[in-house]
Parts: sequence; C-alpha cells; structure tokens
Amino acid sequence: MSCLASCCASLTCGLCTSVASTISKRSARLAYCGLFGLSLIVSWVLREVAAPLLEKFSWINTSTHTKAWYQVQAVLRVSLGNFLFFAGLALIMIGVKDQNDRRDSWHHGGWVAKMIIWLLLIILMFFLPNVVITIYEFASKFGAGLFLLVQVIILLDFTHSWNDAWVEKDEQKWYVALLVISVGCYIAAFTLSGILFIWFDPSGENCGLNIFFLVMTMTLGFVFGVIALHPRINGSLLPASVISVYCAYVCYTALASEPRDYVCNGIRNKSSAVSTSTLVLGMLTTVLSVLYSACRAGSSATFLSPPASPRSGAKKPLLVADDEESGNDKKDKTESEARPVTYSYSFFHVIFALASMYSAMLLSNWTSSSNSSDLVDVGWTSVWVRICTEWVTGGLYIWTLVAPLLFPGREFL
Repeated sequence: MSCLASCCASLTCGLCTSVASTISKRSARLAYCGLFGLSLIVSWVLREVAAPLLEKFSWINTSTHTKAWYQVQAVLRVSLGNFLFFAGLALIMIGVKDQNDRRDSWHHGGWVAKMIIWLLLIILMFFLPNVVITIYEFASKFGAGLFLLVQVIILLDFTHSWNDAWVEKDEQKWYVALLVISVGCYIAAFTLSGILFIWFDPSGENCGLNIFFLVMTMTLGFVFGVIALHPRINGSLLPASVISVYCAYVCYTALASEPRDYVCNGIRNKSSAVSTSTLVLGMLTTVLSVLYSACRAGSSATFLSPPASPRSGAKKPLLVADDEESGNDKKDKTESEARPVTYSYSFFHVIFALASMYSAMLLSNWTSSSNSSDLVDVGWTSVWVRICTEWVTGGLYIWTLVAPLLFPGREFL
C-alpha cells in the first residue's frame, strides 16, 4: 500500500511538473486567463453547494441567515482570494521595464508555486470573519464598475483597430465589407430595440421608464452615425455601428435584470431561462474581455502598454511563445542589450483583479441576498449599473470622435 501511495504521489508530482513546464513554454497570458476561468468555475460550484457547509463555520454562521446569504458569502470569499492573488502580482510587478529584470521570470514561470498560493488564498478566505468580507463586498462594487469601464475602453480600442486595419488595405473589397458589416450592425441594433419594445412595454401598462431606456438607446445609435459621418469628424461608420449593437445588447441585459414581479418585465414568466442566459452571456463577456485585454497588452498602441514598449510590438502575434515573450533565449540575452517588455505586467494583473470583483457581483446579484437564490444578476441595482454602462459607453465613443476636433494640438491614439 505504501509503495502504491508513493507511486501515486510521484505520478502526481510529475504531472504537475509537466503541466508547469508546458505552461512555461506557451504564453503566460493565456495561462493566467485559464487560472481566472478556473476561479469562475470554483465560484459557481461553491455558490450551489457551499450553503450547508458554511453553516457549520461558527465565525460565519453568527446569526440566522438565508440560503442566498450563504451563497453570496461563498462567492465573495472565492473572489477575495482571487483578487488578493492578482493584486499581489500587480504590486510585485510594478516597475518592470525590461526582460533582464528578475521579476520577468516570476511573471512567466513558477506555475506550481503560483497554483499552490492561489489555492491556499482561496481556502484561507473561508477562515476570515464576516466583517472583512463586508468591507470587500463594498469595495467590489466600485471595482466592478472600474472593470466595466475597462471593458468599454477595450471595445472602443477593438472597433477602431478593426476599422483601421481594413482601411489600411486600401482595396475596394475591404471598403465594401466595411459598408456591409456597418449596415448589418445598424439593422441588428434597431431590430433588437424594436423587439425590446414588444417585450418590455406590455400593452395596458405604464412602462415609461423602459420606454425611456429604449428611446435613449435608439437615439444614441442615430447620434453615433451622424457624428461619425460629419465632414469635420474623421470617423467611420463601422465603429459607430458596432457600438450601437453593444449599447442595444447592454440595454437588453438591463431590462432583463428587472425584478420578476415588475409588470413591465415581459419575460418575467421565463425567469429561469433568462437568468441562465444572462449568467452565461455575462461570464462569457467577462472571460473574453479579460482574454482580449491580455492579448491587446502586447500592442504599444493600447493603454495597457508601458511607455518604454517598442512600437514594433503592435505587429507581433497576440499570443506568442513564452521564450519569445520573456526573452528566455540565452543567446539573445548574452548578445543583445536588455529589451523592454511588450506590455505592463502590473496593469495586466490589475485587469484580472478588477475582473474578479466584477464576476463576484455578477454571481451574487450585486450582493443582494434578498432575491431568489435561483436567479442571477436580477434587481434594480443590476439594471442601473448596466444602463449607466451603456451611457458611459456612448459618452466615451462620442468623446473619441470630437476630442481631436476640440484639441487639435494633441495626439489621440
């Protein structure tokens, strides 16, 4: 038996070493995204099964609580462990400017130790008193808001980069493709808005708030196109149309998050299906946003790159091998001077820390334990957070169009 246990331990150790070695040879950014995705799975599983377990912890079960309250506690504690892990890495990586810095190897290697530290942090969070979690709960609402703002900036960067890439080809087929996609996006945006009028403005009900949200969404889409096509604005229809579709989608998620007893919520009878779709779309959006921010971090043209990053970084693949990314090739290091890093490691981890807060808010209904534990992201808090996100998106996009006109002496990337 002892021999069998020894063999199992040896195999397990070898497997961990093999996984870590494989990760070290691939992009570290992709590995961090995988670890973040794992944290979402852990949060979801504990949200469903941890309530009866947490009741046995005397420092957590200090009074009578509902099942939903324990679910929120489980999500917040996993999120706090995840947040501390990435926030700690962000602090450690402050000031890394070239690949000869020892911390560059810490960022790309040591995956067995990182996984152990991450797991220990998650476990230790369940031994903290409730007051610490309450403080984190309050801070997470602001952190989640910052992450939504980062999402908006990433979306704006993506749309402008997409448009510039096709325009630079300077071929008729690409211009036609831009026009077709732009028109298609506008049709989709206004069609979705029309459908939302049917779903969230039932006949015989006074749904002035929903009508206001929908009219504002359609107005924003129209304003985007008018400003982008103005002769004095160096804009394009593609970003305007993509942002319009995004605003229409955010408006839908906001209206779908209205309480199930609200008479103007026309899909309240399909609460379970809507809750599941909202969760899946929200989590997918979160993971894709984090993954895209990690990939775009390799470009010096984005806000994720440090000032010392070379402009040639924008031409490199978004996900490259770790040897290329960190400069681990000994020959290159001995024959050439220190090369600057291609993205800000510290800000890269800040993105994940904020995403941890946002995912916690999404899974905990923005920490509202009064709603049904079977529903996700439902309540007036969710509604207004998403509506404000839509309006901020519109405001930032309009600013990117008019800022060069208002400040002609400045350079806007």
